[in-house]
Amino acid sequence: MRSMRLFFLLAFNALMLPVPYGFTDESDRQALLEFKCGRKIQRVTRLDLGGFQLGGVILPSIGNLSFLTSLNLTSNSFGGFIPQEVGYLFRLEYLNMSFNSLKGEIPSGLYNCSRLLKLGLYSNHLGGVVPPELGSLTKLVGLFLGKNNLNGKLPASLGNLTSLRYLGLGDNDIQGGVPDSMARLTQMVHLKLSLNNFPGVFPPAVYNMSSLEFLNIFGNGFSGSLRPDFGNLLPNIQDLYMRTNDLTAIIPPTLPNISTLQNLGIEYNNFIGSISPRFGEFGNKLRGDLPTSIINLSRSLIRLHISWNRISGSIPHDIGNLINLQSNQLKENMLSGPLPISICKLLRLEKLSLDSNRISGEIPSCIGNITRLEILELFNNSLEGTIPPSLRKCSYMLYLSIGYNNLSGTIPRELLQISSLVNLSMEGNSLIGSLPEDIGRLHNLVTLSAAHNKLSGKLPQSLGKCLLMEKLYLQGNSFYGGIQDISGLVGVKEVDLSSNNLYGSIPGYLSKLSELEYLNLSTNNFQGRVPTEGKFQNSTIVLVFGNKNICGGIKDLKLKPCFELAPSVETKHPFVLKKAVIGVSVDKSILLSGLRVGFPAAECLTLVLELGL
Repeated sequence: MRSMRLFFLLAFNALMLPVPYGFTDESDRQALLEFKCGRKIQRVTRLDLGGFQLGGVILPSIGNLSFLTSLNLTSNSFGGFIPQEVGYLFRLEYLNMSFNSLKGEIPSGLYNCSRLLKLGLYSNHLGGVVPPELGSLTKLVGLFLGKNNLNGKLPASLGNLTSLRYLGLGDNDIQGGVPDSMARLTQMVHLKLSLNNFPGVFPPAVYNMSSLEFLNIFGNGFSGSLRPDFGNLLPNIQDLYMRTNDLTAIIPPTLPNISTLQNLGIEYNNFIGSISPRFGEFGNKLRGDLPTSIINLSRSLIRLHISWNRISGSIPHDIGNLINLQSNQLKENMLSGPLPISICKLLRLEKLSLDSNRISGEIPSCIGNITRLEILELFNNSLEGTIPPSLRKCSYMLYLSIGYNNLSGTIPRELLQISSLVNLSMEGNSLIGSLPEDIGRLHNLVTLSAAHNKLSGKLPQSLGKCLLMEKLYLQGNSFYGGIQDISGLVGVKEVDLSSNNLYGSIPGYLSKLSELEYLNLSTNNFQGRVPTEGKFQNSTIVLVFGNKNICGGIKDLKLKPCFELAPSVETKHPFVLKKAVIGVSVDKSILLSGLRVGFPAAECLTLVLELGL
């Protein structure tokens, strides 16, 4: 089998590549065919070269393979135009040239390929209009023209493709309406019109496609209202995506009748009214209590998205009945009450987003039972109690956002066993204790925010092991001591350690962090000279105010000038030094002759007076 594919690859190169890169003699081509096909099989009927990383252009001689019934050139690097001679392949049933770099227009000569069942030209650079001649390919079952540069209007002749079940036109620049003639496409199962410039009302022709299972009209300019009997006319829909249009009026009351519905996206329209007892969706203007009967929705429901509305009430006690739920997004509403324990029964849940509600009580200790969780967003609620150690069982967790609640207690070390964590946000709570040394085990961590808590102790040395860190927010705590070595965080962009009790000198290596865009060390007890190199040359990204014992720096920082003590005099924290030298005799000449860089001038004067010089 491998030798056969290699042979066809060589033979095909003779037909595809320009003359300087391929064969030039017709006899060579024939010899290759005769070598493989012999006397019994004289014609090539199938050619599968998908994913061979082939390049060059497709030459007109491709039309000589007139016995081909299947031609697969997908996932290569072919450029240039599709030759009109492809239309000579009148026996073709399967033609796939998707995922290449083909340009120009779709050749009208394809109308000769009247036996075609599938035509795939997805993800190329094809332009022009959808040719009306395609309407003559009445046996087509699948037509995939998405992700090109097609424009103009759809031809009415598409209504002739009455066998069509799959039509992909998404991600082009097609304008005008959807032809009414497409109402004849009653076998349609999959229709994708997203990311074009279709205007006007929701296409009336779609209401006649009662077999539809997938409908995507995302990102167009459709306006007006949906028919009230929408759910009755399209009863087999499994995936419905209508977000980011200009649809108005109420959500059709029959939409919850679609028992097969698994994925629903109608956000960012202008739907209004109260939430149905059996249905809700997000990004509109829905209001009212979240009905308890929502738990009676199909057990096949995979995604429940009701975010960005004004939904009130509490999360139903038996939400755990939706056992196949994978994504539950209820953020930016007015939900109150506790998180029901039954939520821990959603063992297939991968995303739970309840940000910005009024949810109270504790995070259920059983939350760790949802071991498939990848995203847990509980930000900006009224949750209290401690962070459940059981979260360690969520070994796929990527994003954990529990900031701005009333959580207390320490940061459980178990939390830092989730090595997959990319984002850990715990800011705006009342957490106490230290930042555990185990933080260095989170080698995938990009963002760490524990700001505005009641944390204390020294910064963990292992912080420098989080080599993928880009954002570090620890401001508004009571950390003390010096800044640990984080010179290995070469990709860090934002660091905020302000409003703590940190002291010691400002590390010079911070000036060499090439990706740094924001460094806030203000309102601490740092001392000594402020670096003037690298990032410290830009006062708009470096903040050091509120540190009384620092000096130097660039002029824009408006800090005191620096003096330095002689090498024989330790330059420790001024308060410690003053206490250490009380009653000690020191040679004045040592102190006065050793001026280099050290403490601010005022501190040096205080020290001289303290020594009685």
